[in-house]
Amino acid sequence: MSMNVVEGKKSIQVAVDARDAELRELALNIHAHPELSFQEYQAMKWLIEPLETAGFSVEKGVANLETSFRATWEGHPGGPTIAILAEYDALAGLGHGCGHNIIGTSAIGAALALKDAHPDLPGKIVVLGTPAEEEGGGKILMVEDGIFDDVDVAMMCHPQKQTMVLRGGLACVDASFKFYGKASHASSAPEKGISALDAVINTFVAINSLRQFLKDDVRIHGIITKGGDATNVVPAYCQAEFLLRASTVEELNVVREKVYAAARHATEAVSARIEITEGLIYAERNNNKALAALFKDNLELLGEVVCDPPAKGGIGSSDIGNVGQVTATIHPYIKITDDAITHTPEFVQAAASESGMIGLNKAAKALAMTAYEVCMNPQYIQGIRGEFEAWKATKSCNGR
Repeated sequence: MSMNVVEGKKSIQVAVDARDAELRELALNIHAHPELSFQEYQAMKWLIEPLETAGFSVEKGVANLETSFRATWEGHPGGPTIAILAEYDALAGLGHGCGHNIIGTSAIGAALALKDAHPDLPGKIVVLGTPAEEEGGGKILMVEDGIFDDVDVAMMCHPQKQTMVLRGGLACVDASFKFYGKASHASSAPEKGISALDAVINTFVAINSLRQFLKDDVRIHGIITKGGDATNVVPAYCQAEFLLRASTVEELNVVREKVYAAARHATEAVSARIEITEGLIYAERNNNKALAALFKDNLELLGEVVCDPPAKGGIGSSDIGNVGQVTATIHPYIKITDDAITHTPEFVQAAASESGMIGLNKAAKALAMTAYEVCMNPQYIQGIRGEFEAWKATKSCNGR
């Protein structure tokens, strides 16, 4: 590593530290005012304000999503376009149990530090505010709208209980099952009724019977959101929600066919009717290894111990997977807790803790230093893009 690059990274660290108090306040404000998917109006406003003040060009509502934004700054023209992704939605009934207050703020901190430390950076830095990661798939809608078409590299950093750079992610889809039966008095005229609840129960049993015939990495989670209105009335309408996961979109399609067939047959068995509607399909994660290697080096430069991802299991899903299908992408993790698991009350606390704020600081530095290296060294961007294009060609050959 040349002395210029070393000094350049040091100046980024100094720039992040100079804004540390500001970044902490931003992250804690978002944490204290959690907003659900597609409702992140306050968080969006708070994240945009320092970017506008710093001279970034800000567009709100990109891809026709009211709580999305694109903030752009270009140092010296001709370099790569680096997208740093901000997430800021919270979980229903829980708050920031996934640490999106840290994700969004670290993206802002990284972009500001780059402009502060290297105003003539040969590249374009784009902060993309991507709403509704938890429910709705904002990044998917942005991908479909072409927001990532001109992006050479996309990255973000997620809080976790371990620091990792190559953790995978499963393909997934939400499915809503609506069951229609016929109401009747449950005691005096049960023979005239058709129980939508029996259709629901049969569906759960049928899906459970499939599990032994599915691959080990398949995950199917379901809840009953409406099971009837009164015990003495045959339920005419019931509803259940399912989340289906598999290793790839192709494998997910197999699971969908089996699960939906089981639900339909289980419903027909009691003469009820079913309607199945789906959300957007989250693709599996495609980590760019060349980019991840740079990020790992920068994490270790900051004193982080980078762990290998679990050999089996231990992964969820994210709409970042869809971004990785169209450009070189990474989704590394920064440790903010020893044992709290995401989507729990304990992780809510970790996302506002001192260790959470330290993780925020390191995430911003690692994002900024990685973007700096990609912009400064043409060989890096060539290797990163070369790896992505080779992967893309392989997928095309496989008919995807």
